[in-house]
Amino acid sequence: MAEKIGVGFGVMVLKDNKVLLGKRHDDPEKADSLLEGAGKWTMPGGKLHFGETFEEGAIRETKEETGITLKKMKVICINNDIVEKAHFVTIGILCEDFEGEPQVLEPDEITEWKWFPLDKLPSPMYFPSEKVLKNYKEKKFYIRKND
Repeated sequence: MAEKIGVGFGVMVLKDNKVLLGKRHDDPEKADSLLEGAGKWTMPGGKLHFGETFEEGAIRETKEETGITLKKMKVICINNDIVEKAHFVTIGILCEDFEGEPQVLEPDEITEWKWFPLDKLPSPMYFPSEKVLKNYKEKKFYIRKND
């Protein structure tokens, strides 16, 4: 059982009411997630590095994963994501001002990127990304476990 809590973020890149999602590799060793993400659709994101602002982390990870350069963004939510072996505080970040088109830059982790209408999301979804989308749709900054 892990004893440390990590801080991560999911970046909701939005264009024409469509969100950018990537398909995590089916191999759990390659999907690189302590939160059980293999084979699931996810937003760009990752772990916050020491000394980074949320925005700096979002810019770094989105660029590394997709080639997209984020411009303006804002923190839209915070979630407490827990599974048996991991615990992350996930910061949801919304970006509608960016440059570039998504490319698969880390094919060992994410096998494809696609735009999905907010009312037609793919399944299965990576649950931290799914929660950020729920926050956005319900206009809530924080949703308690039983909400």
